[in-house]
Amino acid sequence: MMLRLSGAPHLVTHKDTRAIMLMVLIALLPTSIAGVYYFGWNALMLIAVSCIAAVASEWAWQKAAKKPVRIGDLSALVTGLILALNLPSTAPWWLAAIGSVFAIIVVKQLYGGIGHNFMNPAMAARAMLLASWPARMTAWVLPTCFSGVDAVSSATALAGGSFSYLDLFLGNVPGTIGEVCKAAILLGFVFLLVTDVIKWRVPVIFLGTTALCSWAFGSGSFNFAGDPLMAILSGGVMFGAVFMATDYTTSPMTAHGQYIYAVGCGLIVSIIRAFGAYPEGVTYAILLMNIATPLIDKFTRHRIYGEVKARGKGK
Repeated sequence: MMLRLSGAPHLVTHKDTRAIMLMVLIALLPTSIAGVYYFGWNALMLIAVSCIAAVASEWAWQKAAKKPVRIGDLSALVTGLILALNLPSTAPWWLAAIGSVFAIIVVKQLYGGIGHNFMNPAMAARAMLLASWPARMTAWVLPTCFSGVDAVSSATALAGGSFSYLDLFLGNVPGTIGEVCKAAILLGFVFLLVTDVIKWRVPVIFLGTTALCSWAFGSGSFNFAGDPLMAILSGGVMFGAVFMATDYTTSPMTAHGQYIYAVGCGLIVSIIRAFGAYPEGVTYAILLMNIATPLIDKFTRHRIYGEVKARGKGK
């Protein structure tokens, strides 16, 4: 009989990749619907273009490389949707397409496909777009359903805009398509918890650390003045904590590792927001902690059953 060995983690579950990705898509529905309702048809077109480009580029790459076509696992669709929800509603359609192709081919497929990428593809693509077209990626407008007109440019809460807690929670603020409505994000979070797709550790500790550090750094922060609730309701920190920092491939496997990872994400976000020139730090915080994940896993892994103790110990 042949014994097959593979790398960790070794999990026994009734959920395959397709089932997990399908549940993530369902969890993203409330914030997607809210984004389209708030920002109109261009938001819907950005979502459609991003998703189509992501799936098409994965299909084309796997065909060209003579690999099995795995678009049926829905992972490319999830990447395209998350990237679209990280775009402002004013972004041109070609920007969404370029971002999706970059996410799938450069960040995911060149490293071996699903499970082998060391950074979250959607986050890496957003960082690339932000560096390449900063003006287009920061062209914020108020939601049309609240403003009553097609587009009203406005500063976000992170850039000095003044908004109430209720505005921030319901989404009456400028921002990316998916980040503005915190109520919709929380619905998705609850669904992912109930279906056991994610654990509470990373989102809760990420947000808790952001709130605590924002309060601690308040005297030096232009945006928050020590208000922890404003810190977690502003920008994309809640969307990032729920849907991106929890990515299986790029987050630690152990509970202890997830604690370290989540604290690191929250700390970096708070430092960038409080002391950096850039008002938002979620993208870079998650990417930096993605890079640190293999090191975190190395130092927090469990002792293997039957492992021989180090020489000089246990004698």
